[in-house]
Amino acid sequence: MSYAIIRTGGKQYRIVEGDEIFIETIAGEPEEEITFDEVLAISEGELLRVGTPYLEGATVTGKIVKQGRGRKIVVFKYKSKKGYRRKQGHRQAYTRVLIEAING
Repeated sequence: MSYAIIRTGGKQYRIVEGDEIFIETIAGEPEEEITFDEVLAISEGELLRVGTPYLEGATVTGKIVKQGRGRKIVVFKYKSKKGYRRKQGHRQAYTRVLIEAING
């Protein structure tokens, strides 16, 4: 089973063809093709190729499935006996990508 390790949005992802991954927001519309060129490693069965830091000429192509926002988390700050309370919500934006091909 071949897989690749890519870097995008300051994070690393281990992917296989056909995976749907949630990554940090990138520009693009649904059904648009995107290419990841920061490929750190590719495994093809027993053979593992690792870049320093990236593999030359290796790319991963995918298709944007959806642009969205995650579930709301509540950030609540509190200091006892001081009357200090702050409540704030946050929804992290994401891009859902379907991995179509590992080229390398």
